Amino acid sequence: MKTFERLADLQALVGQDLGESDWVLVDQARVDRFADATGDHQWIHLDAARAAAGPYGTTIAHGFLTLSLLPMLFETAYAVADTRMGVNYGLNRVRFPAPVPVGSRVRGRFRLLSYEPIDGGAQLVVEATIEREGSTKPVCVAESVTRRFT
Repeated sequence: MKTFERLADLQALVGQDLGESDWVLVDQARVDRFADATGDHQWIHLDAARAAAGPYGTTIAHGFLTLSLLPMLFETAYAVADTRMGVNYGLNRVRFPAPVPVGSRVRGRFRLLSYEPIDGGAQLVVEATIEREGSTKPVCVAESVTRRFT
């Protein structure tokens, strides 16, 4: 994990990588819990027998499950020492170019797109690319907008 001492130091890093996260296993139990939490019980995520005959040969994670891993992935990729609080401000763009077969491991790579000073901190736009181990195509690319306060 990369650690930056001051939030203001990030301003000079626009266009650069901030770090990459640890790998996270996306197992069937995680997919099942997400389905229960969201009410999205589509067979491609839950029915192993039916999914085996489907387009991916196995169950796959929900796209929104993959996206929801961002906070965990951010947490192990980089930290800013003088930040006391961060809040999710939204997303500018999200795409799911490839599926996440159950049993896969994913990680995030983060690149700072913009830094805007705000009262008490900064608004950051970070390109988050979630990749699947063993695949050359990302499973999610999103522009995450966060506000961090010192």
